Amino acid sequence: MTADPSMGQPDDTRQPIRRKVSRSWAYRRWRPPFVAPIGRRINAAAAASKLLPVHRTHQALLAAVAPVDARPRRRSLARRLGHDRALAVAVAGILLVASVVSVSAGQSHGSKTASTGGTDGSGTAPRLVVGGAPEAAADPAQGDTGDVAFGNPQPSGTESPVFAAIDFGNETIEPDVPTVDGPFIDDGTLVKPIAVDTNVPDGSALVRTYKVKNGDNVNKIASRFQVSVMSVVWANNLKSKTDLHTGEILRIPPVTGLIIQVSTTDTLDSLAAEYNVNKADILATNGISDPNLIVGQVLVIPGAAGEPLPPAKQEITPVRPSTGGSGGVLTGGGPSTYRGGKMLWPVVGGGNYISQYFHYGHWAIDIAADYGSKVVAAAAGTVIFAGWKDNGGGYQVWISHGSNLYTTYNHMSAITVARGQSVRRGQQVGRIGMTGNATGPHLHFEVWRGMVWAGGQRMNPLLYL
Repeated sequence: MTADPSMGQPDDTRQPIRRKVSRSWAYRRWRPPFVAPIGRRINAAAAASKLLPVHRTHQALLAAVAPVDARPRRRSLARRLGHDRALAVAVAGILLVASVVSVSAGQSHGSKTASTGGTDGSGTAPRLVVGGAPEAAADPAQGDTGDVAFGNPQPSGTESPVFAAIDFGNETIEPDVPTVDGPFIDDGTLVKPIAVDTNVPDGSALVRTYKVKNGDNVNKIASRFQVSVMSVVWANNLKSKTDLHTGEILRIPPVTGLIIQVSTTDTLDSLAAEYNVNKADILATNGISDPNLIVGQVLVIPGAAGEPLPPAKQEITPVRPSTGGSGGVLTGGGPSTYRGGKMLWPVVGGGNYISQYFHYGHWAIDIAADYGSKVVAAAAGTVIFAGWKDNGGGYQVWISHGSNLYTTYNHMSAITVARGQSVRRGQQVGRIGMTGNATGPHLHFEVWRGMVWAGGQRMNPLLYL
């Protein structure tokens, strides 16, 4: 059994220790609460590392709480420095640790292996340059002032960018700016063009068209559209009334008259005077109200007449000279009695038709037919005249049928019989033409009661046909 070292010692030896201990605990009672833990930690660390000696006043306490084989604790650093100084040292240590952590974070931020945000490298030149030409270089002493570059900064050559820029070569991309041609006024304003209505009202829409068919002739076409034969001839610039071809497209005026195109010298007054037509009729026919004519305007001139056709070449069959009677007309020698019945139609061939009927001032019928068609005797009889007459009938033939009945065949292009010749019903006497006062190929057929042009009277041929 080990004896207590304090046994046998005077009381005055132990008393100071108790006083110091009591003083130490009393001091702890008034210290701020946050100082004690810091002091204990610093004390324990210093004692464990044997860096600082342990105060003798604490040895007894350490021995009481420490294991039997523990070394005596040395005086704590807080005790040696004092509580005020220990607090200052603790605060300085905290600041030191914070500085070390900050430096370590900065080094990790510049490292290639950083994995928590941030940018990587110096980057490439800005894609949008603000301010045009690059500004003067900044003061080197001031260092970098930011990541935004104005002007034309040069990329760093020490590090490759993460994203490579698109290489367009040496070509410069320029905007495609369209060239604007004037007109401009003095202040530079572009004058916008105005769409002008170029449609000119005229009579072109009134003109009809017709495709020539097999067997057609000018007379037949004119009768179909109820215009004169010459209106068709003039509208299509025909050389003759037989100048037609199957499949040809003809222009047909809406009324009898001319189709003209306004020239540089034409006015409404001049056209009305030239063709002897009322100005109001021209405007009304073409459906226009403006009397100011425009060059190239198409107009229909109602009732106007164009140039006459040149005389057609005549195919004349020589006839024997007429004898007896005045004017070469055979008197007597014809049949005394008309023995026929109903007369025969005097034109042979299809497509012929009546282009003008018997009426006051026109004491006959006009039978339109193709030029050169056969003309035959309507009844048997004797030819009393065959030849040319200046009565407007051109080449003509007169036949006496007996019983004071006569027929005449006018405007023919050829005569195939002679005066004094007897003819039978249906015998050819000539060919269709347009000699004399005629505007188209047709036969002017007359029936007389009494001597032709010598006291006789013309009758309606349809009463005998």
